[in-house]
Amino acid sequence: MKALITGASSGIGRDMALLLSKKGYDLIIASRNTQKMEQVQKRLSTHVEIITVDLSNTEDCYKLYNIVKQQDIDVVINNAGFGAFGNFWDIPLQKELNMIDLNIKAVHILTKLFVDYFRQKNKGYIMNVASSAAFLPGPLMSTYYATKAYVLRITEAVYKELQKENSNVKISVLCPGPVNTEFNKRANVSFSLKGMKSKDVSKYALKKMFEGKMIIIPGLTMKIAYIGERFLPEKVLLSCAYHFQNKKG
Repeated sequence: MKALITGASSGIGRDMALLLSKKGYDLIIASRNTQKMEQVQKRLSTHVEIITVDLSNTEDCYKLYNIVKQQDIDVVINNAGFGAFGNFWDIPLQKELNMIDLNIKAVHILTKLFVDYFRQKNKGYIMNVASSAAFLPGPLMSTYYATKAYVLRITEAVYKELQKENSNVKISVLCPGPVNTEFNKRANVSFSLKGMKSKDVSKYALKKMFEGKMIIIPGLTMKIAYIGERFLPEKVLLSCAYHFQNKKG
């Protein structure tokens, strides 16, 4: 058994690697930070291959796929991504474009390639890591929220297409609320709500992925919020989102 995890140098990606290794999976881990991946490698009990790539670069997405496509992969977790905090007009455009390349384009490319790869075998699991941000507009993190909405919707659509094909290929999207990871530092935010432990989120996500769950929402608070959002007007949701976002800064 073998799994590919992007963004595996820390946080959810690292913890999923640890949990899958304990289940007997060999790992291919990919990120920009070779040193951190080597630290993760030392903690894993199964075979680990490290691939250093910058997935915001389209060529590196294809490079990663071409390196691993001859291997018998069972699980792909698209976890790499980042956010940025601030008014839309204050965040540098190049940073937002880089975010779109990583959070959307890389996920799209790898999902496309591995759906085809798994369909040829008629088996396999893909998990795209989005966020509870996918359910709302996100003033003060507008681009990040929009990228995660894309990940949610493309995953849902592909899920239904595979279902209609009676495929044994399973695709899920993970939508956690606040999680205590290095994401906060890179995005320059401090969550106003208590974050879940990355290990707990990872354990729940993998369990639901293997069960074939489409949308995976860890934690009772986020599940209630997800249901409640459906009954509120858009402008009320916007005001609530701005209030909680503004407390992060």
